[in-house]
Parts: sequence; structure tokens; C-alpha cells
Amino acid sequence: MRKPLVAALFALVITGAGVAPAVAAPAPAAASTSTSTSTSASTSVSAVKADTKAAAPTLQAVSLAGTVALSNCSGSVIRFPNSADSDPALVLSNGHCLETGFPAPGEVIVDQASSRTFGLLNSAGTRVATLRAGKVAYSTMTDTDVTIYQLTSTYTTIKNSYGISALTVQDTHPTVGTAITVASGYWKRLYNCSIDGFAYRLKEGDWTWKDSIRYTSACNTIGGTSGSPVIDQATGKVVAVNNTGNEDGETCTVNNPCEVDASGNVTIHPGINYAEETYQIPACFTTGNKLNLSASGCTLPKP
Repeated sequence: MRKPLVAALFALVITGAGVAPAVAAPAPAAASTSTSTSTSASTSVSAVKADTKAAAPTLQAVSLAGTVALSNCSGSVIRFPNSADSDPALVLSNGHCLETGFPAPGEVIVDQASSRTFGLLNSAGTRVATLRAGKVAYSTMTDTDVTIYQLTSTYTTIKNSYGISALTVQDTHPTVGTAITVASGYWKRLYNCSIDGFAYRLKEGDWTWKDSIRYTSACNTIGGTSGSPVIDQATGKVVAVNNTGNEDGETCTVNNPCEVDASGNVTIHPGINYAEETYQIPACFTTGNKLNLSASGCTLPKP
């Protein structure tokens, strides 16, 4: 997650591939959208690979519309199944993209003042507006890696002013073999692959995340893609937020997460990238998009 600026840029120029650390290269690429073909990274998805290919929808349903560019990360304007058009809009990114620094293990931040700005993109990756946060509604790197900003604009204002609708967060658990797109607002780029499996625990440095999504190898995300929405190609809904990958083949170190199963066995997948699921978040936001960590069904870590 902590790949230096120079290293991130060097890796991008030399290899064109990498992972998704917190800090992006200093200058985004030209505003263009590229895609890659879904492939299987391990035999765990081979049994469903043929069916996935046969049923895969066209990628035209997924675009950069509703994604945002942060100063060093990616994100998206999101809503929940029960959000109202008149509610203040929300932006989803990573906990490690928080402008005040990485939350410590066990730390949960709620209702923290913020005036951070976000570049709102349309389907072609063109910046059409600058949105502003009013506060950090929620941020943590414990169990998950997520920051949710509350904006000063409502969904109606954004739709009427810029023609952009928020992405809806799916409130059910994703499944293995699902065709997905990681949509990076920072790089204005789409990465297409499938869900290869789930890590019971994903450990990186001092942080541990639960039930993380492992991508197939085609999603070779790079610095600056942190915080990108992971979108189900069939439904257009957000199922996760992109956050990290094992870049050096090390075990459980920063930039080199390891998987730990329920028995404590540790494995690594060099070059493979990960995301944190988001299906559990809608239950924690009630009427008016207000955070309520005591709401029925809310399992997010509490302060």
C-alpha cells in the first residue's frame, strides 16, 4: 500500500502493470479507457470458467460514469438500495486513501470534518465537475479498507447538473466466477477480470481484512487504482472496493498481503490483486444516508 511515488511511476512506465497501493504516480495518463480480457489465475475458478465466458455480458454496460479522481486514489459516487434522490451523496474510496493518513489497526473514524474535493467523470472519462465533501462519514482499515465521504451535494443536484447517476452498492455477497470491472477514476481506465475466490483473512503489515475478494490475473491494477469501485458486469452494481495486491512475492508485509485460512495456514499469490467487499455497508446507513453503526444487521467495526 505504501509504494513510493517514484517507484509507482517507474513500475508503470517500465512494466505497465502492478498493484494498487495507497499512493499513485504523480501524473495520470491521458484520458482514455482500456480493457483487458478476463482470464483465470488459478484452478479454483476453472470449473466455472466456461459458463462465465458464455454468460458474460458485454462490457459496454460498465463505464467510468460516476467514478471520481482523488489526489492520490480513485473512488466513486455511491448510493444504497434505500437511498433517496434528495439525500446527500456519498463517495466511496479506501481507508488508506484518507487524507489525514492511514487509520491505525483497530481505529474507526466517524463524522470527521473534511473539505476534500473529487473530480467527477462521465462515461468517457471526461471530468465534468468538482464535488466537495462535507465530512468523512466513516473510515477504517480494520476488517475492511474503506472511507465513505458525505458530499455537500445531493444525488438530485448531481444528476440534474451533470447527468451522472450514482452507482448502487449491492447488499448481497458476491460469488466466485462473477465477471467484474475495476473502474479507476484516477487513471481513467477499466480493468476487466473475474472473482477468483475469497480470502478468509488478508493480512498486510499491521492490518487484517476479512473475506477479501481475490481477482483473476487480468486485473493487474496499479498505483492510483486504490479505492476504485469493483462493478458486477451483469448488474452494474458495486460489489467491492479495490485496495491492494502482492507485488514482490513477500509474505504478509506492506505491499505483499498474504492469505490466512480458518486454520491459520498462510499462502501468497504473487502478482495477484484484491478488493474488500461492500455488501455489508448498506445496513449501516439509514434514512437520509445517515450512518448508524447500531442499526440492525450492521457489522462494520465500531469506534
